[in-house]
Amino acid sequence: MERIAVIDFETTGISPSSACRATEIAVVILEEGRIVDRYQSLMNAGVRVPAFIEQLTGISNAMLRTAPSAERVMNEVNEFVGITPLLAHNAAFDQKFWDFEMGRIKRTRLQNFACSLLLARRLMPAAPNHKLGTLTAYARLPHTGQAHRAMADAEMAANLLAHLAGELREKHGLRELSHDLLCKLQKVPAAKVGEHLRRYRVA
Repeated sequence: MERIAVIDFETTGISPSSACRATEIAVVILEEGRIVDRYQSLMNAGVRVPAFIEQLTGISNAMLRTAPSAERVMNEVNEFVGITPLLAHNAAFDQKFWDFEMGRIKRTRLQNFACSLLLARRLMPAAPNHKLGTLTAYARLPHTGQAHRAMADAEMAANLLAHLAGELREKHGLRELSHDLLCKLQKVPAAKVGEHLRRYRVA
């Protein structure tokens, strides 16, 4: 499988705005199904963390006071990721924050986001639900640390992606997996996945 950057944001809410910003980002680079590089940083965007978010993530206002600025972190992340294709679990959420924070440093996203949540719905239909923690336990993948911290979640999503790639190889006979294929597959209705993948099978 080609090189993919798996990202996860922790934030102060669900939709980016001047009052709702990212507080932490982690990126793991996956190559051939293995994590080969990592980036993680808290980020101070000058917004207050609501108490319930602090309880959920463990990221406090005090921790953010000494964190580097959101602009500095996003510049570093932009350098780190470059034009590597992106993936996140529930990518619609992370993509909004990625685009918002990139826009603040006058950068534009050049690559698509694949979504391990949409892919898992199609490739692991028997899972009790498609939350990251549930899928990790269901597929017996390693527990990577505290959920709702960016690095633990990014590593979980990367492990899940490697597992989904294994499913595509073993159950559907795919040898070559591209990010482009993942982006197409996540839009296919669940009932048509088998039929869709037949086109890619190696005879």
